[in-house]
Amino acid sequence: MSIPKNRPPLSRHAKGHYFDPLPAVPSKPRTVFLHAGEVSLELQADRGVFGSRGIDLGTLQLLNEAPKPPEQGDILDLGAGYGPIAIALARRAPKARIWAVDVNERALELTRANAEAAKTPNVTAALPDEVPPGTRFAAIYSNPPVRVGKAPLHELLVKWLPRLDEGASAYLVVQRNLGSDSLAEWLKTQGYDVKRLKSKKGYRILEVNSHR
Repeated sequence: MSIPKNRPPLSRHAKGHYFDPLPAVPSKPRTVFLHAGEVSLELQADRGVFGSRGIDLGTLQLLNEAPKPPEQGDILDLGAGYGPIAIALARRAPKARIWAVDVNERALELTRANAEAAKTPNVTAALPDEVPPGTRFAAIYSNPPVRVGKAPLHELLVKWLPRLDEGASAYLVVQRNLGSDSLAEWLKTQGYDVKRLKSKKGYRILEVNSHR
C-alpha cells in the first residue's frame, strides 16, 4: 500500500501499526490458517502486520465472493500484508504474475517466505516503487487500508486504479461502517463504474471498472 510521505499523523489506534514501513513493535511470529474455497494454507504472520492474529474477515469475504482471477497477465494485490490474498490468487492462477505490494517491510518478508512455503513462485512481493511503471494489471484485488484516512486512501487508489488494463476490474472489500458506500460514491466521481457485488457480514465487495 503506497502511503504518501507527507500524510497527516495517524490516530492513536494506528500509530506503530501496519501502515509503517518498519514496524516499531517487536516481532512475535505466529501461524495462521487460511481456508477459502479450494485454497487451504498455513501462513506465518507477525506483530506490526495487518491480520497478525488471524486472517481478516474482509480478506476471507474477498477471496470467497470476488470473481476468480484472470488465468494470465499481471495481477495486483494492493496492501498485501503477509500475503493471503496474493498467494490464494497465485494458486488459482498459476500462469499469472501476482504482485504483492505493501510499504511494510516486515509484511513483504513474510509474503516472500509464505509464497515459497506455498510453492507459488508466481508471487512477487514488492514495495510500490519496485513495480515497473509500465506494468498494467489484468485485475486488482485489495483489502485496502481504510484506517489510514480518507485522503491517503484516495491518493492510493488514484495511483493504482488507472493502471488497470482496458476492460479489467478491481475488487475492493470495505467494511460498511468504515465508509464502503461513501468510497463507492467517491470512485464514481473519479470516472469509474462501481458495482456492489456482495454485502455480507458487514462487508461490501466493490467491483470497480474504468470508463476507458
